[in-house]
Amino acid sequence: MTRTAILSDIHGNLSALEAVLADVESQKVDRIVCLGDVVGYGPEPCACLDTVMGFDFCVLGNHDSSSLFDPEGFNVAAEQAIFWTRSQLEETGDDPGASRKRIEYLCALPRTVREDHWLFVHGSPRGPTNEYVFPEDAQNTKKMEKLFSLVPRVCFQGHTHVPGVFTMEQRFVRPADTGTGYSLADPNSKLMINVGSVGQPRDGDPRSCYAIVEPDVVMFRRVEYDIERTVQAIEKEAELDNFLGYRLREGR
Repeated sequence: MTRTAILSDIHGNLSALEAVLADVESQKVDRIVCLGDVVGYGPEPCACLDTVMGFDFCVLGNHDSSSLFDPEGFNVAAEQAIFWTRSQLEETGDDPGASRKRIEYLCALPRTVREDHWLFVHGSPRGPTNEYVFPEDAQNTKKMEKLFSLVPRVCFQGHTHVPGVFTMEQRFVRPADTGTGYSLADPNSKLMINVGSVGQPRDGDPRSCYAIVEPDVVMFRRVEYDIERTVQAIEKEAELDNFLGYRLREGR
């Protein structure tokens, strides 16, 4: 039985990533995958990328894409952060090969990965890189019917930084309501599962969130990390808005 750790939305937060990977190691998983947005917002994009390059696979997030091309629809702080991130990725320093390797890795990231009846995306099955699916969308019948029509059986996604399970019955089940795990065993049921964010949670819980998936169940994990380490690293970078660090304290 394969146990897969699914991480998403690391956003250059190395402190969070290290804490999550320490937890992952305790869970005896068989592989680690990422649903994108390795970079953006956070102060350590290169170190996070170097780590993720060792995962089994990663899909393209909108911030990953924007670090290579012009950002669209970003607010001022996010746009400023992505331009700073790009400068970090382009910085050759003492090892030009490392910079080139990171950029080539980002350029080669797929928009989707399909494994039998599992689909892995950053945003949604319809807009893999950019479309948001918020908890309140569970009540948007037209949108959800279209999205579920594109789901083989289970779609894993990130992007909103809010973890939970979308069901075909127009419900959004939050991690706290999944108990010891949410069943994936019903062959007649389709699900969309947001695994939450490692580096910038936005559900009011400042702890990192990721998911562990076995063939018939998904389990959400929350992990505390040294938020102040990340806040201080952001404060040291004049081109990063301090708000990007302060919001981490409240999980917003």
